[in-house]
Amino acid sequence: MDGWIKNGKVRGRIRDDGALEVRCFGLTTQTKYYKQLFREFFRKDFTPLRPGYGDYDVHIIMEYTGDAPWMDLDNLAKALLDSLTGNAFEDDHQVARLLVERRVGEREGIYMRVKALS
Repeated sequence: MDGWIKNGKVRGRIRDDGALEVRCFGLTTQTKYYKQLFREFFRKDFTPLRPGYGDYDVHIIMEYTGDAPWMDLDNLAKALLDSLTGNAFEDDHQVARLLVERRVGEREGIYMRVKALS
């Protein structure tokens, strides 16, 4: 088994290093869509996750094919951080390091990695 918990477009897992890894296939410019999609995934399907305390490192990648979509990465990051609040960490003020990227990929979607800092 690859360790992924899947439901529809979203899949997630806890890596061996303790980091949370989440993927969502497909893109939309409606960033609030992701907030609801990920929150539902964490609430219904990804139950091994408990909110932690301390500082976190979050890496978000939006991958696209063809022309880059008209999407503000800061709005995407805010929606995704909101979906992680109460799931990966208690509050998004715990994010000490945030990297948000847009890049060409083989398949359109969103990738997140969330890791507690030592």
